[in-house]
Amino acid sequence: MAKGSQLAQLKAALSQAGLNDFPRNNKKKTSSSRTAEHDRVKKAARLREIQQKLNPFDVTVTKLKHDVGGRKIKGIMGRPAQSKQAGIQQREKTLLKELEERGRVGGVVDRRFGENDPSMSLEERMLERFTRERQRTSKADVFNLEDEEELTHYGQSLSKMDHFDDLGISMDEDDDEGQLDRETVHRAHFGGFDEDRIAEKAEEPASNKSKKEIMAEVIAKSKEHKLRRQMEKEKDENIRHQLDQDFDSLKSLLYTSNPSLPEDAFSGAAETSVPDEKDDALDYDKQVRELAFDKRAEPKDRTKTEEELALEQKEALQRAERRRQRRMLGEDPDESDDDVGNIRKRKRAPVGDDLEDDFVEDDSEIVGAGLGEEGLAPSSSEVEDEEADNETTEGTGSDSEENEDDNSISGESANEELGSEQENFTKATTVQQAPRPRRTSRAPKELPYTFPAPESHEEFLAIIEDVQDEDVPVVVERMRVIYHSSFAPDNKLKLQTLTRILVDHVLYVTSLPEPRTKLVSSLIPHLFALSRSYPSEAAECFVGKLSLMYKNLKRGLASGALETDSRTWPGYSELMFLRITGIIWPTSDMKHVVVSPARLLMGAYLSLCRVRSFADVASGLFLSSLFLQYEALSKRLVPEAVNFVVNAVLFLAPSPYASSDALPGTFPSPDFRLDLCASLTINPKVAKNLLFYKPKLWQLLSSDVTEQSKLDALGLAIDLLDRFAELYKPLDGFIELYDPIYSILSDLKCERLSNDVQSSLASVRDKIGRLLKFAGQARRPLLLQAHKPIPIPTYIPKFEQNSSSYLRRQDPDRERNEASKLRYQLKQEKKGAIRELRKDARFLAAVEHKKQMEKDRAYNERMKKALGSLEGERAEQKAMERQKTKEKRRAGRK
Repeated sequence: MAKGSQLAQLKAALSQAGLNDFPRNNKKKTSSSRTAEHDRVKKAARLREIQQKLNPFDVTVTKLKHDVGGRKIKGIMGRPAQSKQAGIQQREKTLLKELEERGRVGGVVDRRFGENDPSMSLEERMLERFTRERQRTSKADVFNLEDEEELTHYGQSLSKMDHFDDLGISMDEDDDEGQLDRETVHRAHFGGFDEDRIAEKAEEPASNKSKKEIMAEVIAKSKEHKLRRQMEKEKDENIRHQLDQDFDSLKSLLYTSNPSLPEDAFSGAAETSVPDEKDDALDYDKQVRELAFDKRAEPKDRTKTEEELALEQKEALQRAERRRQRRMLGEDPDESDDDVGNIRKRKRAPVGDDLEDDFVEDDSEIVGAGLGEEGLAPSSSEVEDEEADNETTEGTGSDSEENEDDNSISGESANEELGSEQENFTKATTVQQAPRPRRTSRAPKELPYTFPAPESHEEFLAIIEDVQDEDVPVVVERMRVIYHSSFAPDNKLKLQTLTRILVDHVLYVTSLPEPRTKLVSSLIPHLFALSRSYPSEAAECFVGKLSLMYKNLKRGLASGALETDSRTWPGYSELMFLRITGIIWPTSDMKHVVVSPARLLMGAYLSLCRVRSFADVASGLFLSSLFLQYEALSKRLVPEAVNFVVNAVLFLAPSPYASSDALPGTFPSPDFRLDLCASLTINPKVAKNLLFYKPKLWQLLSSDVTEQSKLDALGLAIDLLDRFAELYKPLDGFIELYDPIYSILSDLKCERLSNDVQSSLASVRDKIGRLLKFAGQARRPLLLQAHKPIPIPTYIPKFEQNSSSYLRRQDPDRERNEASKLRYQLKQEKKGAIRELRKDARFLAAVEHKKQMEKDRAYNERMKKALGSLEGERAEQKAMERQKTKEKRRAGRK
């Protein structure tokens, strides 16, 4: 093809094909019509060929890597446009038709009677079909005279009149003129055949019924129907009455009062259908009336918000405080205040006009008001007050029934705010609080319901000076209710101050010679809730206490770690503070603003402080148990805790080691075999009959050292080793960590101790041995990365003697070769099917898009027409308004 532009190439191709010479008009046409048609077809074919040559993008050519002469390969040249158009046309004929006909239901339904019924025999089917067919034809051919079997005239069948013998007609052709007489014509020519009717008329009365007779007959029939209905109604009433009588026996079976009655009683009641004596209490009608007077269900109030609940609790506490003040002044506590406008009216006492079936007159009014108050029993208001005080004093977790009077306060209204918080706290804490018994008598001094907000710990101590320990949580709870953050802007600061005061109070009550642990346990829920409400301020308070403890530690270490006067180990109050820290704040976080400094401080205590007395050992064991609590979820390794527990075992239990250098492993034990720790070892002669008991920390820290306390501490240390082994058994270095501990436990000389102590020690030692064995079995040596060997690169070509590229699927094994070919064909067919499915999906998407475009176009046209009509109407309306305005102006000018 010539070079140049598309136009030049087109001209050159047309001139080369001889298609640019057009015939002249003055030249005569000499060719026939068939020759002209053939030339036209050839010319069109040449034009298509030229067009295809001018479009190089319509032809794709696959370049062969190795062209072998004489070999024909399919798919070298392709025409994607034509193949695409052919595919679209094919899908329009097949897939589009299926899409349009989707949802249509066709086919033949077999509705022959009994065809699918296996229970019917062939004769029954045929008989039923014949019956249905006759019914169908009888309904359809009611007026078809051709199929009528019998034709009648005046009630007589014409089929019985085939022979006209009885009509007097002569059958002889030789009769006289063949004419019929008058009688024959009268009887047979549509005037006769009425002998039977004449006989019937003779039997009937001579005259027709009158209107009176007809109405009398109708009235008689109506009375008959009415009487029949009354009889049926009486019959139903008798049956219902019989059921009512039988209901007593049925009720005795359903609603028996004594479930322990023998079966004979129930059987006898069931057999008795009609009782001899009718009991009014078991009458059915009475039972129905009683059910009608039952109390109906009342709609419940909507779920109130936290602010509304807090406001109700505050108002209840204020009402209770006002009633308490009235009682203290000797006034009637049930008198209503002028300031309180939302108090409901009290129910008046029942009088004689209010008598009902369940009316019982009050005994206090009979004996007199003074005697009833002093000698017999307190009034109802006082009982309500006492119940309100008792339930409020008990703390959280109590539920009460509905209040009949707004002046009374229940434990539920005072503690409803903390319900969800204390439930979450119960899940988080491990401290088990024993339920206190309910107080049934009034306290010597009644607890107030409102308190001032303390600004410092001294003010708080002044408030609770005369309050018992079990009532202190109630005081805190009422402070939280009265000074809820939603009531006033300053309440938030007051509750934050209360949080700091509670922390100081916990340290205060645990620093006494005999700490009040029950009070601490009851204050923890409130401290937990306040810390959740104000986490930043609470965290600042806790961090400040931890900083003070760290300064005390540095001061003690600076004065000398082995000095008996230096205060290095934490006391009971500091240990309780660390315990509460682990309860209130999450200990499984990787980094926490409160827990992370606490963990560092506890690790510093265990690693830097030296053991000088038995109290130091007890304090270290408690810190190790706190670490066990802290790391229960995260399972982080704390080597300081494990090291101290092992040293405690070495301090307390008799062992054969002479110095710290002889100890197995690498555990640092600087205080082992020192003079200060010599008195810590258990004396087997004294402790040979002693057993392990659960120790109390404050007793170990404050009381004198005894062999029982040493043995209890040893049992605690062995139990901690067991629990640490269970915690750290998934670690990779468990063998290196616990192998020296197993050796130390095996070398202990506890033969002269009691059998229970020896069995406990042996069980822990065996368990650690099993864990070490399992850890050793689970270990696998380190291996290099498993991969195929990397070959050395080479440039020498690889020659195959018995194969080539086009024989790569030839296998000497015939079956294996066939299977390989089938797998290849399956793979190719799968690819082709996936390709066709994708093309079908694209085609269907295009069709749906086209339909949607058509719908949108029709919708836009309708909207344009509607808007156009509305705009036209609006334009006409405006024109009319302008015309009216002009007319008004003209009228005004005139």
